[in-house]
Amino acid sequence: MLRFAIIGASLLALSACVEVQQAVDDTARQGSKGVVTEILATRFPQVPKELITPFTDCIIDNASALELRELARAAVVGVEPTTTGTVRAILARPETRTCLLAAAPAAGLTL
Repeated sequence: MLRFAIIGASLLALSACVEVQQAVDDTARQGSKGVVTEILATRFPQVPKELITPFTDCIIDNASALELRELARAAVVGVEPTTTGTVRAILARPETRTCLLAAAPAAGLTL
């Protein structure tokens, strides 16, 4: 009986950790969106205005946890050349390119 109580308490603690981690991840994603939007608007003039938001979503969705942390940090300390490099690296990934190609027709544009 004690064994089941310990297992139950452990599972409850783990689920709380997952919820906290999800909240941290969501906060990092929200903070990163403004930075990515700014970078696309100022450093990637070839991106049509109509596609900045869908492209931002594709970049955020394909960023690693470390990259999200770096982008969220830039929201506080400012955009640096390494931040732009991070966005460029995420844009170069095949998964991101697939997402971008799907975003354009949805916005009524072609790439």
